[in-house]
Amino acid sequence: MENMRSIKTSTRVCAIIGNPVAHSLSPAIHNAAFASLDLDFVYVAFRVEDVGQAIAGMRAMENFRGMSVTIPHKIEALKHVDVVEAVDRRIGSINTVISDNGKLLGLGTDGPGALKALADAGVAINGKNVLMLGAGGAARAIAFTLAGNGGPAVIEILDINETMLQQLTADLTAGTETVIKSNKMTDHCLVEAMSLADIIIHCTPVGMHPRERVSIVPPVLFRPDQVVFDIVYTPLETKLLADARAKGLQVISGVEMFINQAILQFERFTGVDAPVEVMRNVVMEHLKS
Repeated sequence: MENMRSIKTSTRVCAIIGNPVAHSLSPAIHNAAFASLDLDFVYVAFRVEDVGQAIAGMRAMENFRGMSVTIPHKIEALKHVDVVEAVDRRIGSINTVISDNGKLLGLGTDGPGALKALADAGVAINGKNVLMLGAGGAARAIAFTLAGNGGPAVIEILDINETMLQQLTADLTAGTETVIKSNKMTDHCLVEAMSLADIIIHCTPVGMHPRERVSIVPPVLFRPDQVVFDIVYTPLETKLLADARAKGLQVISGVEMFINQAILQFERFTGVDAPVEVMRNVVMEHLKS
């Protein structure tokens, strides 16, 4: 009990909202970082179905400083904040909300987090064919960030949701200079897209707890020299990544993007530099236990 941090009336509150959210390591990573710097903050998790009401509640509570937004609320959340940073308005999704005296600022850290994960792994995007599996909020953020900063030759997107797929394709085509292709996620289209892809970025919940034994890509479709990046981070190595590694491919775990985006969120929540090693160690301890 002597390690229990005191919660006071002055304590600033941060939270993650999503559905599902029980798997999230965000409370562990942020609370460890707050404690290491002796900051008067606490971070909790809420399973939320109505994102508008959740954000209205944040607005109503004076001590509510920051919110992380995860699946499936990243696009909807943008409609309920007061100000959105220009790049994120163009992207059309956010994963972070900051309350500044009741004024709510929406922004995204997924795209920069993913770009840094690729760069840290030594993966060059310029001139490459990138295949995005999924067209939701995280896929939007990553695709716009890569198109704006990485210079891929082509970004191809597959998803089962045709409305979401067409909207993202139209927005990327209008907002970037990258060649954008898209198709509905079918067995035939996946085979075709995998035959051309240099870098595969998986942005759906498939493979996430409790569906750890499922992969969206049959191992037979992998080709030599491909890079496979799965943004799912629980489990640490998804079936998709395990299959790709078994084929000798370079793989990037979603934990890298998760840590990078959490660092950026922490710094926006608190205004101080994040204790990076503390945050990384907490995540890896939880995922390996």
